[in-house]
Amino acid sequence: MKKEIIISGDDRNIPEKLAPDLDTLAKYFVASAERFSSAIAMRKKRFGIWQEYTWAQSYQHVHDFSLGLLALGIKRGDKMAIIGENDPEYYLAEIAGHAAGVVTVGIFTDATAKEIGYVVNNSDSVLIVAHDQEQCDKILEIRDELPNLIKVVYWEERGLWDYDDPWLISFESVEKLGRDYAKEHPGAFLESVKAGHADDLAIFSYTSGTTSLPKGVMISHRNLIYGIHHVSRVHSLDPQDDYVSFSPMAWIAEQGFGVTDHVKTGITVNFPEKPETVQMDIREIAPVELLIPSRLWESLVSQVQARIADADWLNRALYDYFMPIAYKIANLQDEGKQPGLYLRLMYFLGNLTVYAPLRDKVGLRRIKYAYTGGAALSPDVLRFFRAINIELLQLYGSTECQTHTIHYVGDVRLGTVGKPAPGVQIKITEDGEIAVRSRSVFEGYYKQPDKTEEVLIDGWFHTGDAGYVDENGHVIYLDRLSDMISLSTEDRFSPQYIEGRIKFNPHIQDVMAVGSTDMPYVSTLVTINFDNVARWAEKRGISFTTIVDLSQKPEVYDLVEKEIQRVNATLPPKSQVRKFVILNKTFDADEAELTRTRKLRRRYLEQRYGDILTAIYGGKDSITIQSEVTYQDGRTATTEIELAIRSVGDSSDLPVIRFDQETVAK
Repeated sequence: MKKEIIISGDDRNIPEKLAPDLDTLAKYFVASAERFSSAIAMRKKRFGIWQEYTWAQSYQHVHDFSLGLLALGIKRGDKMAIIGENDPEYYLAEIAGHAAGVVTVGIFTDATAKEIGYVVNNSDSVLIVAHDQEQCDKILEIRDELPNLIKVVYWEERGLWDYDDPWLISFESVEKLGRDYAKEHPGAFLESVKAGHADDLAIFSYTSGTTSLPKGVMISHRNLIYGIHHVSRVHSLDPQDDYVSFSPMAWIAEQGFGVTDHVKTGITVNFPEKPETVQMDIREIAPVELLIPSRLWESLVSQVQARIADADWLNRALYDYFMPIAYKIANLQDEGKQPGLYLRLMYFLGNLTVYAPLRDKVGLRRIKYAYTGGAALSPDVLRFFRAINIELLQLYGSTECQTHTIHYVGDVRLGTVGKPAPGVQIKITEDGEIAVRSRSVFEGYYKQPDKTEEVLIDGWFHTGDAGYVDENGHVIYLDRLSDMISLSTEDRFSPQYIEGRIKFNPHIQDVMAVGSTDMPYVSTLVTINFDNVARWAEKRGISFTTIVDLSQKPEVYDLVEKEIQRVNATLPPKSQVRKFVILNKTFDADEAELTRTRKLRRRYLEQRYGDILTAIYGGKDSITIQSEVTYQDGRTATTEIELAIRSVGDSSDLPVIRFDQETVAK
């Protein structure tokens, strides 16, 4: 067993206790509405025009809707589900619910009727706020299965004008009920807000349910407020800074960076018109803070490259001249070196002609905090944005306790997920699991105390993720602990982490990392991207005929080995790749080597290439395999191909293991 490691974020500026008058989202909302009354709280683009809501207008909507809930018979502690796109009405309904002491339950917009029914019934929701006709139709479809639901409130009336059903009620009608309620109960709204407490449950956020039925994660006001306290101590926003809301509202990230930061800090939340216009809307707003998944950052780079390819000759020439200078400076900064006077001057000129216009084109001319979450982002994408003076900051967190680690500005290291946020402690357990302790750790799983006890141990939330801490105090996320593979040395490694990092290189098509309880070290099977490697070889005067010939060139092996060494530098010694083979072909879904979504069929590949794996672990330097060639006229022939087996670094300490193909493929 390895030694347990604990690292902590700086918590000197994190308040020990929340002030009684600012210990719920509703209390923060009331305070912000008083402070910023005439300032813009939200914008929503409708029919191509940005519609603005002041804080005073937001306050009136929240006031009326909240009292409308009381008029409908909703009681403190009741559950209210919400399903819909990112709109002001979603925020207003949620904040109004909190003001009434209601627990809000987010449901993903693409949920099926059956999935909606599960969440509504499991959470014991008594009311649901739905966006439009599409969502209402799904709810009406399962009406008989929702015995506790007293009303369905909708905020977009289009398509619902002819629905004559007392079960349905419009957003505006609920607000009217609230105004009537206020006449009979003056002061009821502020009394209800004042009755809230930090320990009250604020939201249920449901897990994805990939291994079992989704679980309702119970999150209190205290959890949400401290979650933003932790981030804002290093990445602080100012009132009226612009934020674009388009991450799903049912995700904890939007609840923290959107709803909570909005009511706490007073940031202006901007809602795009629709998913298809997000990029254009972001450019018009030019937000100060932005949180989007890695695939969208990659899409932005692709759009830039496509536009440059279609640009006039002058813009292409400027881009081709100044971007290498930007990359050179970014590389020097990574190495902790300062560029010389000439490079600084050229970067200044490049910023005027290329970098600043690019930042404007992608809507990031005012950006302070650009976050990426979810899947790991390609270093090439990170380098591109860093070259144009935008530093992408990786977030690592979970529904159960929001942000675990974060990249601090000026301390971004590729391949890591940053350091613990202020007020957060990270523990790497003896078996390599990441555990988290902070004031934002959730209250438990709704109606599942046994599941809660499994993951909440002595105040630590055990994430089920595997990782470790590097020499700079940065956390490196590997994989889900359940997906880790054990070697014969009892060390564990993440095949997906290794495969994903090596595939960042544009010259590499696919990678399969291999290891088992019968194998003492990790090896990999690599396939090259023929088009990219061919261009690379041609520029260097390396002659070749086919992919078979090109794949076995020593220079290509050197190219792949360099990339593996780069990835090895991010891995514990016992998890590093020690040997690899470049295959003479690419993995093919038609040959059952990949699924149709291009996921490795690991078991089949280990069996198919068992002879190669036997040679790798048997200490051989090469292996001769037979390959079938199909000619254009349909004739086939069998040829023999010798594949090189390359060691990474010193291989003198590697044991020789002799076993048959069946053992290799276990």
